[in-house]
Amino acid sequence: MEGGNSKRRLVIIGGGVAGGMLAKTMQFHADVVLIDPKEYFEIPWARLRAVVEPAFAERSLINYNEYLTNGRLVTSSAISVTETEVLTKEGHLIPYDYLVIATGHTTSQPRSRKDRLRQFVEENEKIRSSNSILIIGGGPTGVELAGEITVDFPQKKVTLVHGGSRLLQFVGPKASDKALAWLTSKRVEVLHGQSVDLSAISESDKVFRTSAGETIHADCFFDCTGTPLGSSWLRETFLRNSLDMHGRLMVDEHLRVRGKQNIFAVGDITDVKEIKQGFLAQKHAEVAAKNLKLLIGGGAPRGGLKEYKPGPKIAIVSLGRKEGVAHFPYVTLMGCIPGKIKSGDLFVGKTRKQLGLPPGLA
Repeated sequence: MEGGNSKRRLVIIGGGVAGGMLAKTMQFHADVVLIDPKEYFEIPWARLRAVVEPAFAERSLINYNEYLTNGRLVTSSAISVTETEVLTKEGHLIPYDYLVIATGHTTSQPRSRKDRLRQFVEENEKIRSSNSILIIGGGPTGVELAGEITVDFPQKKVTLVHGGSRLLQFVGPKASDKALAWLTSKRVEVLHGQSVDLSAISESDKVFRTSAGETIHADCFFDCTGTPLGSSWLRETFLRNSLDMHGRLMVDEHLRVRGKQNIFAVGDITDVKEIKQGFLAQKHAEVAAKNLKLLIGGGAPRGGLKEYKPGPKIAIVSLGRKEGVAHFPYVTLMGCIPGKIKSGDLFVGKTRKQLGLPPGLA
């Protein structure tokens, strides 16, 4: 794997924040192949705004070919991997010199950007045609969705059911309390310590029952309880022993899969001890890109690779278009200041510029 005249083959599995950014950075330094089941990059922290304002997705959904101009996209899923090749769902074998696994969490999204845009329109129509809405899950997704709906559609009755004892359990209790107080002030009914059996849901009946026996009447619901890690496909491969008990890939300080010299993992799939967030996935991509460039160029002496230092416990949760709650190591902020940082444009313009695209549409 020494540097030479021919470009090294770099295969990146997964086109989320980490994988999509890494492909963009590496496309002129290696023969890049990006494997992803969809044809577009989605800015994930803009998704909930697009539910209440579908036109917002025109900027947050970006076809890979808009910025991946010197790489190859394979629109498929990886189902197996060996020490030299990746096997796709269609049975194609893709050889690699270097491999990056960035499969994050398993989501079900349309293949084309057009169909994803249509999906946002359908979700928006579901909200508009409903008088009452049930949100299941009180993590950042559920809280932000409740905020988006109650700000844009204040006449809607919103109920949020959360299995935990407090909202936003990934951050401190002060942030949880502030988010709860804000939602309550917007007439969102929050039920803690309860769950809803999704398998028993009949949306046509518009009646939902919680684990505590409460009955909720709602015209529609949104499941915000999270998605499984995208690592189950690795369990029958030579990397099965590289997964920890939670299904995350164990990486070293250089973001290489432990014991593997030419295989990296980035983003939510890794066992790095930090909050799993998009801006940290971008940091993963930056470190992995620096290390790949060193290795591909043959210029990485012992100890010369860039180390990744886990990010601080920082989180900003949007509450509608102008407000938010921010958790920092020594302070928790609520209101317009966090809102100015994130809630307005949701970093969409900034992310587009990082991809080499104009912040707005032409």
